[in-house]
Amino acid sequence: MTAAIEQQVEGFQRLFTRVKQEVAKVIVGYDDVIECVIMALLANGHVLLEGVPGLGKTRLVSTLSDVVHLKFSRIQFTPDLMPADITGTNIVQENAHGEKFLQFQQGPIFANVVLADEINRATPKTQSALLEAMEEKTVSIGKQTYKLDPPFFVLATQNPLEMEGTYPLPEAQLDRFFMKLKVDYPTLASLHTILNRTTQSQEPEVQRVLDGPQILEMRKTVRSVPIARPVQEYAIRIMMATHPNTKFSHAQTNKYVRHGASPRSAQAMIVGGKIRALLHNRVYVSSEDIRSVAMGALRHRIILSFEGEAERVDPDMILKGILESIPEPS
Repeated sequence: MTAAIEQQVEGFQRLFTRVKQEVAKVIVGYDDVIECVIMALLANGHVLLEGVPGLGKTRLVSTLSDVVHLKFSRIQFTPDLMPADITGTNIVQENAHGEKFLQFQQGPIFANVVLADEINRATPKTQSALLEAMEEKTVSIGKQTYKLDPPFFVLATQNPLEMEGTYPLPEAQLDRFFMKLKVDYPTLASLHTILNRTTQSQEPEVQRVLDGPQILEMRKTVRSVPIARPVQEYAIRIMMATHPNTKFSHAQTNKYVRHGASPRSAQAMIVGGKIRALLHNRVYVSSEDIRSVAMGALRHRIILSFEGEAERVDPDMILKGILESIPEPS
């Protein structure tokens, strides 16, 4: 590793660690979730957080937006929310001469960090308003297309689908999320820390660490990390093992899965692996890097068969079997 590359890697690690430490001042007990959210931001991806209400998912997003000094917007999804409430719409205006004209009023999606809170409370029609923005980073209204300012990062929260009044996200939109992270209940020790911080006169304050140009520069650093072809094939084999009735299929896949993960999952594993390699002071991706991000990259991209849904099979169980069965490249 040359001195210039070593300095670049150290700078990346320092900024990543500072962001994580600042967010951890407010969000307690979720170090892995925080790390994966920052990872998705630097990978130019989006995150879906799943967990019951009250676990700090919304607070995590707002805190991150403060730390990275980006324009923040929150959209509270409800059953009566319409797509125009997200993207914006053309409004009739009148000039000084009494002439009427249409003027576009931007919706809350025109921000850098967008919190889609309880996204599965809205209908699929409204959920799909995010599709174009998440993939192309543009918004089309009528015949006009508007570009979103980079970086653009969507972090959506949802309640478990078993709860009443929720709408499962369409498969096409799920596939656009870089990772799906599960937020579980904090431990006893973490709960003590949470209560000590939130029931006193002063709550912790965070400092701003990153800005937009720095994030874009860190994204370039991530993309420049090389990956060996055998390691890349390892990621492909993991992805293909989620597809039923192929030579790579796992036994549980053939039994419980109707459709496997898309190529976007392999992209997520590789880019996430590159970030993890940098955090571990390496400029190459290892098999361990791929495995560490595989669960988050794959769990929301597996569509269960009727038998899998009837038996309430957890996709994580299938993925654990796949990761244990596929040998690492020599």
